[in-house]
Amino acid sequence: MRKTISILGCGWLGTALGKSLLRQGWKVKGSTTTTQSYNKLELSGISTFYVKIKARSLEVDYNSFFNTDVLVVAFPPTRTRCVEDSFPKKIEQLITKIKEVGVKKVLFVSSTSVYESINAEVVEGQEGSPEKTSGKALLAAEQLLLSCSEFETTVLRFGGLIGYDRNPARFVQNKKEPLFDAPVNLIHRDDCVNIITQILEKNIWGEVFNAVCPEHPGRNEFYARAAKISELPVPVFSKEHGPFKIVNSNKLIQQLQYSFVYNSPMDYLKEVEEWAYRI
Repeated sequence: MRKTISILGCGWLGTALGKSLLRQGWKVKGSTTTTQSYNKLELSGISTFYVKIKARSLEVDYNSFFNTDVLVVAFPPTRTRCVEDSFPKKIEQLITKIKEVGVKKVLFVSSTSVYESINAEVVEGQEGSPEKTSGKALLAAEQLLLSCSEFETTVLRFGGLIGYDRNPARFVQNKKEPLFDAPVNLIHRDDCVNIITQILEKNIWGEVFNAVCPEHPGRNEFYARAAKISELPVPVFSKEHGPFKIVNSNKLIQQLQYSFVYNSPMDYLKEVEEWAYRI
């Protein structure tokens, strides 16, 4: 019997994951919140549902979206002033629905923003006090999901997402102040999809994993090269180093026996450069 997976938040990553799992024989359900995204997602072959989670309610067109073997939660905190309060409340609404329907496996897509910049390497369990409100919101959401005994949750903390139509050079084009140099914590979308797939295949639950490229070039090196490849202005960098963290993914590599497709973000830039040269 085919297993069913529901992806709550079929954006740039969720849609790619859904398409990959469809090819592998999974029955895939995906959610969106807009008509435009709904129509586009339907054309991909993913069974499409309207699901909108608010701090005080959860709207869903058909409850069958939550009739699934695995629920992937892949929607980020919105950029609002009260996100530290509103996003955990949305997760509380979701947890109520998960318990009501009886979902047993949850994969929560989080971020390395849950870590404090301590100018050193960080591993799972060293979260500290995140600087960004989104990081605080995600950390609170993780704790809510992991504390539930009615279902098992695995948390994946992805670094900054790169690949395909996401041009990293554009991320820094509108910065008015010089950028501090610091190690980057990035991951290619192909690795994200592969890692989630391996967690599903190996049935690894109740864990928290960092997931970033094992190598961490400096922002100066990475974004300067990305800009040159894209023929965009090279950003101005300060000679001083800013606060940073180096996110360690050894736990994931060891437990999943995972080999990264892109060991370094520079590998991705090399690929883009070769592609541009062929054109």
